[in-house]
Amino acid sequence: MLFLVRRHRRLALPFSSLHAPAPAPAPTLPSSLDASAVLKTLSLYANDWRRALDFFHWSASPAGANLPPTAATLARAVDILGKHFEFPLATSLLLSHHDPGDPTFLRPALRALLNRLAAANLIDDALHAFESTAASIGLCDEVSFHILVDALCDHRRVDEADHLCFGKDPPPFPPGTKTHNLLLRGWAKAHAWARLRQLWFDMDRRGVAKDLHSYSIYMDALAKSGKPWKAFKVFKEMKQRGIRIDTVAYNTAIHAVGMAQGVDSAVRLYRQMVDAGCKPNIATYNAIIKLFCKEGRFKEGYAFVQQMRKTGCKPDVLTYHCFFQYLSRPQEVLGLFEKMLERGCQPRMDTYVMLIKRFGRWGFLRPVFIVWKAMEEQGLSPDAFAYNALIDALLQKGMVDLARKYDEKMLAKGLSPKPRKELGTKLPEAESDSDNTLDGVL
Repeated sequence: MLFLVRRHRRLALPFSSLHAPAPAPAPTLPSSLDASAVLKTLSLYANDWRRALDFFHWSASPAGANLPPTAATLARAVDILGKHFEFPLATSLLLSHHDPGDPTFLRPALRALLNRLAAANLIDDALHAFESTAASIGLCDEVSFHILVDALCDHRRVDEADHLCFGKDPPPFPPGTKTHNLLLRGWAKAHAWARLRQLWFDMDRRGVAKDLHSYSIYMDALAKSGKPWKAFKVFKEMKQRGIRIDTVAYNTAIHAVGMAQGVDSAVRLYRQMVDAGCKPNIATYNAIIKLFCKEGRFKEGYAFVQQMRKTGCKPDVLTYHCFFQYLSRPQEVLGLFEKMLERGCQPRMDTYVMLIKRFGRWGFLRPVFIVWKAMEEQGLSPDAFAYNALIDALLQKGMVDLARKYDEKMLAKGLSPKPRKELGTKLPEAESDSDNTLDGVL
């Protein structure tokens, strides 16, 4: 483990005042690979699809770990291939695991494929994957249809999703509450507030019942569109109508009232939530902690972390992000990052990118390289965002030669470079159509 702050200058952060865990026994290596280890290793290779695919095949082969793929590991492998636009390989891998006796085994992998196609704006290919690939494995049903609609909405192709649901007479599947909820979430994600409001009223016109999820999505959209007071009004309407409010709805209301009236009002609603017998989750605490940090009330934010622990919720990556985003002292951020690692909270790639950008803007290169080294020690392969954040920090300090080396490393890995005049970045030349042709695919 990398110790980021010298012991004789350790910061007395409120995170460190929490009860320390008992010393863990000496780790023992597992006698054989399990599915969770396969899944974790695939995630480490997310930026290198060849290694990920080789490892996936090795883990399942008799000469390797001889561990049959699970629905989750297969879906992760398909997702990584799709991330790198290797869609023929992804489809082939999915079809090779088809079991007529249990087609639902492939549902997560189909979701990963449709999601990546939608993310790449290959809408026609996504439709073809649903109509052809899903049909060939016995999954061309309403559940898969909703997966397709969800993928399109998730990547702001809501017009196409809307046409898919309502553009045919009769529609592929009768649009019910779930279909409308997916479209509501899509319009909210696209920040198309007028379209969202129209769909909200269309549900009444069409006689489609609104459930708890409908209200939660609409309430969250109102808060994000700059109308948190209207969101809280919808929350009150839910209570008046006798709709049983769950943790997600309370979390949305806490966020909304916090934006409209401040963190103290959010804390009051949190207490009402507890009194009503609705158990808070980690998202509840993170919402309030972020509000405290946003108002610069870090001591109260740390105190809420202690309260979170008392209820059995451990701080997660997003909890630390709340502090990383608003703390203004580099040494305190670095000390908190050390605590994050010591307590076994695994940073995500966006955690490292956030910290590298912050230290880079502050003009501190030593913490930048400390964070970069920690990322490598955690086994994560830097993505394009991480490389670009590091290169920006180096250029800001005038370290052009070193920045050029990292730019070349990024290019060698096949990651999308950011054209930089000062480095003379050369983008890969476009290949001819004949070079791009895949036998039997195009």
